Amino acid sequence: MSELKSTFKVLASISIKDKLEKKGRFDYLSWAYAWAIIKDQYPDANRKVYESEHTGLNYFTDGNTAYVKVGVTIGGVEHIDYLPVMNHSNKSVKLEAVTSFEINKSIQRSMVKAIAMHGLGLSVWAGEDLVGVSEDRPPVQKTNKPTLKKTHKDWANCVSYVKDNKTVPFAQLIKNLEVRYLIPTAIKKELGTYIN
Repeated sequence: MSELKSTFKVLASISIKDKLEKKGRFDYLSWAYAWAIIKDQYPDANRKVYESEHTGLNYFTDGNTAYVKVGVTIGGVEHIDYLPVMNHSNKSVKLEAVTSFEINKSIQRSMVKAIAMHGLGLSVWAGEDLVGVSEDRPPVQKTNKPTLKKTHKDWANCVSYVKDNKTVPFAQLIKNLEVRYLIPTAIKKELGTYIN
């Protein structure tokens, strides 16, 4: 266990400040820098891009949009990240409009997030979806989303969505639903009962 802590501590202690780049008001760490640092510290580290067992493609779908799944293994420990396929505005791309360029970009971004779970650059994602918002800029305003309840008019549709996508990780299903709704913990648990 101390070796796992050591790996995280080593990577978390590496300053990436001079490697950060800007995309609009967000900071990001280039996949090339992140991978170079990882391989320098842990030469046996490796990456795995998961493919859908149904399609053989290097992305997955909920029927409307797409997402990628990338794992990074260091010292025998794999951290996996799921990332939506997004356009230049960080908006999910409709499945029929997904391009190989967007898939490739999402795979590289997902790899950097999987690396961050090992410790390197984790601070970039502090504040969850407010990725790297600069202190001198105002935070992104949240939209008023309806709270999903069993009495909500879309409840049956949400339950059907969960039931119809049992092969998609539950956390990803919830993330997809949270684009439209605020979902209390009790409702997440309720939706989880429809997975089995």
